[in-house]
Amino acid sequence: MNSAETLAITYGLGSGFAWGAGDFSGGLAARETGVFSVILYSQVIGGLLLLGIHLALGGGTPGGVYLLWGGLAGACGALGLAALYRGLAVGRMGMVAPVSAVVTAVGPVIFAFFTEGMPRTTQLAGFAGAVFSVWLFSSTRTRGGITATELGLATVSGVCFSLFFIFIDRASSQAVLAPLVAARAASIALMAAILAARRELAPPARGPLPRVALAGVMDAVGNTFFALASRSGRLDVAVILVSAVYPVATVVLARFILLERLRPRQRFGLLTTAVSLALIAA
Repeated sequence: MNSAETLAITYGLGSGFAWGAGDFSGGLAARETGVFSVILYSQVIGGLLLLGIHLALGGGTPGGVYLLWGGLAGACGALGLAALYRGLAVGRMGMVAPVSAVVTAVGPVIFAFFTEGMPRTTQLAGFAGAVFSVWLFSSTRTRGGITATELGLATVSGVCFSLFFIFIDRASSQAVLAPLVAARAASIALMAAILAARRELAPPARGPLPRVALAGVMDAVGNTFFALASRSGRLDVAVILVSAVYPVATVVLARFILLERLRPRQRFGLLTTAVSLALIAA
């Protein structure tokens, strides 16, 4: 494995952990206030962070087409977050997050096969293992399996996130932070329009505000790491790493903070996830 692949894997793992923590925080906040409100104000906080870093580093602005890709990514990402946060708020985090992850991975993996060729055999084995791990997390063979609402919201979020990954991969080929700022501007505009139509533009209450802020910061960090990962290596590797890691982070946080119980299949899923990540990194 060369240094670029090692760097891409490191960025991918960092993105997964950041997004997992952000989704957990955002899901908690969505239980206390409106989903769209959580997304809008978390996106504003994260957007200001990205803009500040971009200006501090003196980064240039890529061509308009790359900003357009970033804007499309932001719109898809915002809709994906809306579905995911709603699912995390009304359903079980240990069910919604893994199913969203496996749906998220499908589109970019197929896209990468056509644009970047086949990955290594060990990576293909790791991809299969990651999908199996998510199935273990969300299997319905026991009482308390995933509900129709949880499945529907997780699927919608996964499709939107698939498009986000593909679009941000296109946008970050020339620059990293500027397309992410464009993505954040698009997501903020979309959420603001939705909230204005619903007459719900008031900021969240003070109680969930720290969780909203943490969700915004972690989402911005996750976006940056993912853009760096897909720019340094293959899109499918970056997506599978993120998809395998972020639900684990969400589920583990839910286990220790919310005391959600893990079934034996889910415990085994943690093990198979670790093996899958090792195969992808081999």
